[in-house]
Amino acid sequence: MAYPGHPGSGGGGFYQSQYGGAPGGPSFPGQTQDPLYGYFASVAGQDGQIDADELQKCLTESGIAGGYKPFNLETCRLMVSMLDRDLSGTMGFSEFKELWSVLNGWRQHFISFDSDRSGTVDPQELQKALTTMGFRLSPQAVNSIAKRYSTNGKITFDDYIACCVKLRALTDNFRRRDTAQQGVVNFPYDDFIQCVMSV
Repeated sequence: MAYPGHPGSGGGGFYQSQYGGAPGGPSFPGQTQDPLYGYFASVAGQDGQIDADELQKCLTESGIAGGYKPFNLETCRLMVSMLDRDLSGTMGFSEFKELWSVLNGWRQHFISFDSDRSGTVDPQELQKALTTMGFRLSPQAVNSIAKRYSTNGKITFDDYIACCVKLRALTDNFRRRDTAQQGVVNFPYDDFIQCVMSV
């Protein structure tokens, strides 16, 4: 079964496949020749890892947000937690590359739904965007998301990315527990709190 954010098995099922980044993996030889490595290395510590503050600086220097306002620190924390598979609170270069790929995809997606080029999307455009990304959400869920991420009925690029990051991370957590792949899980309260608070 394919889940939103993951290339997957073709069948559809409860979730359809959607947009996402390249799968993560270990660092590769010759990474210093990778154009992204310069951005990463300029802020990474001796351990070759970056935290949310360093990620914010790196993404701002790279210009990935284009003409939009740079990512705020909370959005960068969400990005780190989305890919923090070892729960270190940091990301390495391979995770940074995965994030870069995902961010570029989401940015193109945002641009395609920002039809009036205002730098924002409205709740209806957000609903269309989430649907095209493969999320099967009730109108009530979409309404909750729109209320959480909009200001005066508009969702900025930074908030759109924060929304996409959180949806992907929560879907990842849910998917790992949905062993029957039916869109239903049963897990203890403490596990639920860990899932939600880690994002």
